[in-house]
Amino acid sequence: MKEITLKIPDHKVDFVMKLIEQLGLEVSDEPEIPEEHMEIVRERIRKSDMKPGRLLDWEEVKDSFKFES
Repeated sequence: MKEITLKIPDHKVDFVMKLIEQLGLEVSDEPEIPEEHMEIVRERIRKSDMKPGRLLDWEEVKDSFKFES
């Protein structure tokens, strides 16, 4: 079985989804994350120093970042 990713203009999404349903094709809203990628993240978490007192709340720190465009 092949997996295909489509980029569909907003105004054609309904048409394409109806076509997919009529053809009886499987639709997945969530991308699959390969097991090897998940294992990399698990390993990084195990190796990290994730003590609750050392973690910062994103809502409190996000505005301190400066992004240049």
